[in-house]
Amino acid sequence: MTKKKPNIEESWYKVLKEEFDKDYFAQLKTFLVEEKKKSTIYPPSNQIFAAFDSTPFDQVKVIILGQDPYHDANQAHGLCFSVNAGIKHPPSLRNIFKEIESDLGIPYPKSGCLTPWTKQGVLLINATLTVRAHQAGSHQKKGWEQFTDAVIKKLSEQKLNLVFLLWGNFAISKSALIDQSKHHILTTVHPSPLSAHRGFLGSKHFSKTNLLLSQNGLAPIDWRVEN
Repeated sequence: MTKKKPNIEESWYKVLKEEFDKDYFAQLKTFLVEEKKKSTIYPPSNQIFAAFDSTPFDQVKVIILGQDPYHDANQAHGLCFSVNAGIKHPPSLRNIFKEIESDLGIPYPKSGCLTPWTKQGVLLINATLTVRAHQAGSHQKKGWEQFTDAVIKKLSEQKLNLVFLLWGNFAISKSALIDQSKHHILTTVHPSPLSAHRGFLGSKHFSKTNLLLSQNGLAPIDWRVEN
């Protein structure tokens, strides 16, 4: 029986094909099938790989790494920190927008949907790509982290002059997967209200990212979000 090809953007499929063929990924798929029988899973199935579909491999310039999708209704849509338009902004996203306003003078937006960033080469991935409704962290250590670690390694190996924004200890731990002689890493505390005042607010990561891109002959990111 031939394996069903995952529903992911073609350039990413080519890069990650060997991961999809590994035993851990088959076990992860089995786990998700069973989970869906008894629970609601976020984001919806057709949005699990939304970050990859929005930002093809050859277009990636910047990576923002989250940990887990939002776990309440209508929030998660496959992009880390982002919520669907019309949904109340979660606390970490509010601090992200506050920092962009402080750093670049871009007014705080109505929409919390970060899709406009992805169209410019900003890959917004969580380390874990699914979650059970209302149970934070419920799909951790099921295989997703092995998959997304492979994503980071492939980007590090096959690209040049990427900017990685690693916020909080979990994200910063992924520095070990990145060739720092080829890429740029900006680190600070997580934008959560528990820690944002200890360095995220005032970090100027958005203007620093654009400076690094410009220095490498790449177009800077327009960090505005549609209202």
